[in-house]
Amino acid sequence: MIIMVLARKRHGSILKMIKKRLVFSLSFFLVCFVFFSTLHAEENQVVVSATGRITVKPDMAEFGVVVKSDAKTAAEAAAETAGKYRSVQNSLRAVGISLDNAPTSGYTVAPRSEWDPSLGKSVLKGYSARHTIMVRVRMLENIGRAVDAVVQAGADEVQSISFSSSHYDTLRQEALAAAVENARRDAGVMAKAAGGRIGQLMEVSVNHPSFRDQPQMEALAMRAAPAPVPTELAPNEQVITVTVSSRWRFIPTSAR
Repeated sequence: MIIMVLARKRHGSILKMIKKRLVFSLSFFLVCFVFFSTLHAEENQVVVSATGRITVKPDMAEFGVVVKSDAKTAAEAAAETAGKYRSVQNSLRAVGISLDNAPTSGYTVAPRSEWDPSLGKSVLKGYSARHTIMVRVRMLENIGRAVDAVVQAGADEVQSISFSSSHYDTLRQEALAAAVENARRDAGVMAKAAGGRIGQLMEVSVNHPSFRDQPQMEALAMRAAPAPVPTELAPNEQVITVTVSSRWRFIPTSAR
């Protein structure tokens, strides 16, 4: 009997000790959790968006050329359009533009219908063929000659003319670097005004860069003239714009 009583007392002491340790461990865990949660929640940050801009003068151009024909049959329309296409391509070779820089961007042959009021329905009138060429002029001084060449060769339309720079990748990197530097400077000014300084860069992201003031000419119907006045085009300067969003750690002046 005495042995059983002693055993029960010993067992009870062990359970009490385990409970105390368990309570201590849970308390320590909760204290650490609250401490780290509070530390994270109270971490101040400076959030800044900034833009970098680089001005560039275009040195390349691109425009579309359309040749098209209407005929009673699809074969006739396609054949007539093919003749115009060859003439336009030959004219581009004459001004130094290779076939690689004048690829086909679209081609269609389709029925051509007209509405007949007396019948109250559309009536087949023939077929239309349309061939579109996208011309890249890598030397901007030749853009006027290229346009004149295709017009004199029988092009029906010269579509939107756009301008760009062959140094785009390098200029974009410069604009990106300027955007990050502007973000750093603005973040520093904000932090100083708030009584501190910026610390480690925590996050930075970039939006897609874009051109601004990129001149374009809408599609124009072209007609060849016996003695045309040379075409002259003078594009404006363009601006490559890159915007970044950043987050910086804020360190109060009193912090060591």
